[in-house]
Amino acid sequence: MDILKKIHREITPLSNEDSFLVFDRTKDFFDFPIHFHPEMELNFISNGEGVQRIVGDSIEEITNVELVLVGPSLYHGWEQNRCDNKNIREVTIQFHNDLFDNAFLRRSIMKPLRDLFDRSVHGILFSEEVALQLQPRLFKVSKLDGIDYFMELLSILFDLANSRNQRLLSTSTIHLENFENSEKIKTLYDFVQENYASKITLGQVSELLNMSNVSFNRFIKKRTGKTFVEYLNDVRIGYASRWLIEKDLSISEIAFMCGFNSIANFNRVFRKSKGRTPTRYREDFSGIQRVL
Repeated sequence: MDILKKIHREITPLSNEDSFLVFDRTKDFFDFPIHFHPEMELNFISNGEGVQRIVGDSIEEITNVELVLVGPSLYHGWEQNRCDNKNIREVTIQFHNDLFDNAFLRRSIMKPLRDLFDRSVHGILFSEEVALQLQPRLFKVSKLDGIDYFMELLSILFDLANSRNQRLLSTSTIHLENFENSEKIKTLYDFVQENYASKITLGQVSELLNMSNVSFNRFIKKRTGKTFVEYLNDVRIGYASRWLIEKDLSISEIAFMCGFNSIANFNRVFRKSKGRTPTRYREDFSGIQRVL
């Protein structure tokens, strides 16, 4: 499939200590390049009729309201396509795919949730009726905190698990290499998450993984499709985009907090990643982004 050539691995700003990432925003243009990540994602869209959705090998135009659950490492994306609405509302909830561990999901009471997650590897489209029923709760969820948020999300997932007229989107599960399915990658991921704000050299990470620089370069390129610098910048930009919305700090302060020692380099890397400058990104964003 030609589409596979356009896929990139998204680095979400969820750390090991975080549970959820929630976005609630209104946009006048809806375009998310095709990507994948190990986190699960629940995505609600209203006023998006004509947007094109890609989930695995499924490519469809969406209706005015839709709700989709995307399983871990299943590629997905949205394109503006024929949508001309300037008031598109999006609520996206991402959570670690091991947030509900196997021991928990094996309990008999959790069977609906376990089955839901098993089906999510294809991507699940829920009925418009269910999406509309859950709309008020999804709009409210970004305003909750702590255990209230967790319990409401769990309740929403159970309601989805038991809902009627679900439809699997991708006819097959397209197995992209699991980024985390490697001890070396896991070691690298943990090290970068702990040290992204500091200078990290190729020699440091090569030594950490007991590899030569050349071997490490081949390894990271095969696993991520990117050089180490590109991967590291993805992590840093993930945190920068989060803080541009959450924190009342200058762009230069955020750049240095994320490990960039040059504001010009930060602006260049950010624009390449997000398609706009940090200033424009902050101005264009209308909504809530929270990590819990």
